[in-house]
Amino acid sequence: MALHGFAGTGRAWDGVGALLDPRRVRLFAPDLPGHGRAWDGRSVTFEATVARVLDAAPERFALCGYSMGGRIALHLALRAPERVTRLVLVATTAGIEDGAERAARRTADEAFADEIERGTIEAFVERWSAQPLFAGDPPEAQALWRADMRRNDPAGLAASLRGTGTGAMESLWARLPRLAMPAAVLAGARDAKFAALAERLAAALPDAGAPEIVPDAGHGLPREAPEAIAAALTP
Repeated sequence: MALHGFAGTGRAWDGVGALLDPRRVRLFAPDLPGHGRAWDGRSVTFEATVARVLDAAPERFALCGYSMGGRIALHLALRAPERVTRLVLVATTAGIEDGAERAARRTADEAFADEIERGTIEAFVERWSAQPLFAGDPPEAQALWRADMRRNDPAGLAASLRGTGTGAMESLWARLPRLAMPAAVLAGARDAKFAALAERLAAALPDAGAPEIVPDAGHGLPREAPEAIAAALTP
């Protein structure tokens, strides 16, 4: 089970899926609520998203989440740890611990959601891909990212940001020691913020080992370094 990041779709995992041996791993990569074909006009919450993913998942499964998908994966693993055989976290976080900082982020997310809703998907693609977070992405990775973002509706993205953005997420850092399943944590070497978070996540998870900091990669690991994620899914 692979969960994409904000403004992506399940197609974000195509490069990873192409590297997996289907005799060993069957990749299921759904569009998450608010995204792609899963946008149905309803509000989006962590609770409802986790419930929908669990309903669609097999009884036992390896779970991989990238960025927003990693935050959802943590919620899911904490909700149903007995169903997760392996947890792979890619360029993600367990949330913002400081209450004031989290509230400020939520206010900013709400304002950005309003802006997304008023604009076109092309306007969103230009603004989102121009972030320093994606600076240095190779042209091929940029093209894949832009194509995937265009599969979304601005209203769905706004709903997702309001309900499953970092500002809407409770901090899960104190609960990570409960996740005893084998785990792997990855981040790109150019992605300094999330590389530091990867170190912290790996230290907090009981069976994670050292994080893998992928050389010459930024935040977009599913498109920049799919082989690293494929290897983490099939240790």
